[in-house]
Amino acid sequence: MDLAQILNILAIVLALMIAIIGHEIMHGRMAYHFGDTTAKDEGRFSINPISHIDPVGTIIIPLLLYFSNAGFMFGWAKPVPINMRKVVNNGGFFGGFQVSLAGIYYNFTLAFIALILLKTLHLSGGAVDFFLTKFLIYTLVYNLVLGVFNLFPIPPLDGSKALMFILYGLGFYKVAQAIERFSNYGMILLMIIVATPLSSIIFAPINSVVRYVLSL
Repeated sequence: MDLAQILNILAIVLALMIAIIGHEIMHGRMAYHFGDTTAKDEGRFSINPISHIDPVGTIIIPLLLYFSNAGFMFGWAKPVPINMRKVVNNGGFFGGFQVSLAGIYYNFTLAFIALILLKTLHLSGGAVDFFLTKFLIYTLVYNLVLGVFNLFPIPPLDGSKALMFILYGLGFYKVAQAIERFSNYGMILLMIIVATPLSSIIFAPINSVVRYVLSL
């Protein structure tokens, strides 16, 4: 393995960790804004990766996708604990909606910053610049993928939680409760999507977004 390959792998790992760990921390930060201190009390505001690693979502899935040349990278960190009842008591259903989308806000913001840096920095061909270029590209791509993917209203993705609070706010309680109940089985559906040819269908619009942004 040469230096370029090592730097490329390091850039992938760093960009992915920042994307998925920051995503979870922001859920906790937004919940804290609405009076829920659960994540803070359990030390989940820490940027120490060890406290956020999910064996499947942070290690196994990314490795399988990388070594299988899947064409995309995806993963998740251990969810931060949130007392949604306290959030809703303090911020209403809008508070729940904001907490649900906080990680997506983070991912899109990070992707935008990476895009700006790629367009404004004049990086040459040295090892450091090679690493920075790869890191910014992966940061842009992974955060776009995570942000767009999590918008899908598929439990337990953030989009389904945001939709649930919209429905609660509009008075469609039974529909919202049905989504909430299905969330218990949603991870099985998510694993099927990621691990089967269904991923090519789900990720098609995401890839289109990524290609468009990279062409800017």
